[in-house]
Amino acid sequence: MNTAARSDPRIQEVRVNEDEIIAHLVDGRVISVPLAWSWRLSDATPAQRANFRLIGTGQGVQWPEIDEDISVEGMLHGVPARRPRSGAPTAKARTARGPSPPNKRIPTRKRTARG
Repeated sequence: MNTAARSDPRIQEVRVNEDEIIAHLVDGRVISVPLAWSWRLSDATPAQRANFRLIGTGQGVQWPEIDEDISVEGMLHGVPARRPRSGAPTAKARTARGPSPPNKRIPTRKRTARG
């Protein structure tokens, strides 16, 4: 019988540099992922990258200024975040444009038969 208590991985400390996101876990492990895995962090300024907080009890990290959340599970098992297509408007772009105009039906002329 295994008496060791199983605990989910939790982040104790995070550092972000120009190349990677480095997380020190409560159990002593240190993990890192390339900064390029998060296009939002890649595009962020150093000041924005430095403005983060741990969420939950260390299950993840949140960067509120750039609307980015990364979980420890995502760092351990995840795949890079995909950048949205350049042609598809993001939620911020849709909000900045304002609401869409209502669809208006343009009346058509009735054709009369000549004869």
